[in-house]
Amino acid sequence: MRAFEAVARLASFRAAGEELHLTQPAISRQIRSLEEELGATLFHRGTRHVELTSAGAMLLRVVAPSLDRLDACVRQIRHRTARQRVTVTTFASFASLWLLPRLQDFQRDHPQVDIRVSAHDAIADPDDPEIDLALRYCHPDQAPPGSAPMFGEVLTPVVNPALARSAGHLPWTSTDLAGQTLLEEDDHRPSAEFLSWRHWLRLNAPPGLEPRGWMYLNFTYQQIQAALAGQGVALARIALVHELLQRGELVEPFGVSGRISSPFGYWLVRWPGRRDSQEIEAFESWVLSQSEITRRALALAA
Repeated sequence: MRAFEAVARLASFRAAGEELHLTQPAISRQIRSLEEELGATLFHRGTRHVELTSAGAMLLRVVAPSLDRLDACVRQIRHRTARQRVTVTTFASFASLWLLPRLQDFQRDHPQVDIRVSAHDAIADPDDPEIDLALRYCHPDQAPPGSAPMFGEVLTPVVNPALARSAGHLPWTSTDLAGQTLLEEDDHRPSAEFLSWRHWLRLNAPPGLEPRGWMYLNFTYQQIQAALAGQGVALARIALVHELLQRGELVEPFGVSGRISSPFGYWLVRWPGRRDSQEIEAFESWVLSQSEITRRALALAA
């Protein structure tokens, strides 16, 4: 199967042999044996290249991910005999703005544990043997069984201090946004209804108010970076920018009156069928203790 996958990927018996440290005839014999076993031709053989048949393409769709999962499982088993490791998956903005700034505390108290952060906005495969747990953002009704709530969500407009002063007064009124660029996350998921500037304007601004301009960005952390750089006003998730607000790197131009809530929240998801280990339990406990700090900070800021 490895020989088949290599030939299919590289479109060459010779290149597959070099990759697998086998001769070209040895690769050819393996493919021929596989074709005889299946009773189907897997490749159209040309003078300079090979091409998958429909049967070969069908087989590759199953073989490639299966080999990836097999390799991942083998790496995990080998790693258990070496240093302890916890792999956590989360979305990129949460990793950048909440998790990574705090990880130093866990690593100081658990120097024997390596942390692998897999940051993807797409939900990871629950059957992935390399994932130990997930930190996800979802509606409470969508939280998988056994998930632990971390904290809820409150949003507020934020700007850098210089831009806040540019209006000539604090707090701002909603009409001050007519002279500003609004930093909007280009998101089409169900939660976007509550994260959008249009939603905030419907709740807080007179009908028909339009900003000077819009800047659409793919990720939350890009909005925050743009706000820090003075490029506009971001509608930020307070849980992810609380420390920036505390340090004065960002300010809330509308104060507390500009905050709105969302029914979505953040959850620690325990991966089904995950391995039991002291390092995973320690990391979970640390995440939940950090979540409690964030919850208290949100309560005090309310």
